[in-house]
Amino acid sequence: MSPWQLLSFVIAYFIILLFVAWRTGRNTNNESFFIGNKSSNWMLVAFGMVGTSLSGVTFVSVPGGVGSSGFAYFQITLGYLIGYLVIAYVLLPLYYKLNLTSIYKYLADRLGETSYKTGASFFILSRTLGATARLYLVVNILQLSILNSFGVPFWLTTAIILLMILLYTFKGGVKTIVWTDTLQTVCMLAGLVICAVYIMNNMGLSFGDAVNEMELKGLSTIFNTDPNSRLFFVKQIVAGAFITITMTGLDQEMMQKNISVKTLKDSQKNMITLSLILLVVILTFLFLGGLLHLFADAHNIVAKGDQLFPEVAINHMPPIIGVIFIIALISALFPSADGAITALTSSICIDILGIKTRADLSELQQKRIRQRVHLIMAFVFLLFVLVFKAIDNKSMIDIILLVAAYTYGPLLGLFSFGILTRRKVNEKFVPFVCILAPILCYLLSHFSKSFLGNFEIGLELIIINGLLTFTGLYAISYNPQTLNK
Repeated sequence: MSPWQLLSFVIAYFIILLFVAWRTGRNTNNESFFIGNKSSNWMLVAFGMVGTSLSGVTFVSVPGGVGSSGFAYFQITLGYLIGYLVIAYVLLPLYYKLNLTSIYKYLADRLGETSYKTGASFFILSRTLGATARLYLVVNILQLSILNSFGVPFWLTTAIILLMILLYTFKGGVKTIVWTDTLQTVCMLAGLVICAVYIMNNMGLSFGDAVNEMELKGLSTIFNTDPNSRLFFVKQIVAGAFITITMTGLDQEMMQKNISVKTLKDSQKNMITLSLILLVVILTFLFLGGLLHLFADAHNIVAKGDQLFPEVAINHMPPIIGVIFIIALISALFPSADGAITALTSSICIDILGIKTRADLSELQQKRIRQRVHLIMAFVFLLFVLVFKAIDNKSMIDIILLVAAYTYGPLLGLFSFGILTRRKVNEKFVPFVCILAPILCYLLSHFSKSFLGNFEIGLELIIINGLLTFTGLYAISYNPQTLNK
């Protein structure tokens, strides 16, 4: 299929998104943008959040990683279940009790204004880096498969895609995203299943035959029992739980959609439903990854990692499957990028600029500030994507998880300190503690083999980061009851 035909399908898909945005964005205000007027349907939120949780990186990197680590990623997914239970029954009740628009306002109420600003700043940093890394991966695939043929430079491709995202999120915000994410999740999962079925039919394999072939080639191993390995199952499951708690439960983007649901009970149902759906979906991605490697071996395809799925789908499958892959890939891209820009806009406006607490600003003035911030964030995304293009790492999922370990660790420490203790902190030292903890983590990770032998520090770095932050906060804290005496 020609690049012109592929491009026409992309444009048609985007027109559908604009129509949905137009339908849902009518009669919206700032509350619609930030939390959807707390009227979102929990089933739609749960299903749409599948796309947000997975993103284009999962769509490409998880299947591509099967060749090097088998089904080991499923260990992390088992940890997700634990994390979602903590979110549903510890964090969500807290957020609903306080009736929060920004979840970081909890830190202001519990620890003080400096802790609040520090936590929000770490979210802004982390989400900006993580979302732009995801965006880069998908834009790069679209560039190589379609836009290079027209001589369109990479920066312009990125700018056009960001403009598309702005067009359908600029007005409706969360109210629109709940619906567009649902549509995009349907397209992404449909593409996943269709590609898997095609490969099995092409190779004459039943489901059972495919599983047996994967086992023979060592592609389907789930549990790693080597304690020294970064893939050791205990490390992965525990890390998966904490990754979920931090990257979902302490993340404004993910929680913004959850607290847009009217009641706590429905929001909890959304969280549990999401965890079960993700379990099945990730296993399906890994199964597809096994199929892709079997297909590549049979057809002497040399592409590896993030390049494998695009190479097979676009160059070794019928044109219609290539179209389905591109649409599914875009559907995996938009939920992570649109939600991130919206959540970052919300956090900057509410947490940093404080527009909702300023009596001198009218609703119209708040809206204008929010729209300017929205535009600035899109420009920031463009700059960071260009930086990732210059780096051009082969596996973006490794970068994203590493970024999460360093930047979400302080958030984990701040929230856990607030929830698990009743102590107050000396606020002027909070930013220094939250900056020092990731630095110590980097040194520990970098020099670990020097004093730990063959033991590898993997995703559990986020837990160590959180513990260091918690310890630092405890060191600068005091018991308010003792002080009053």
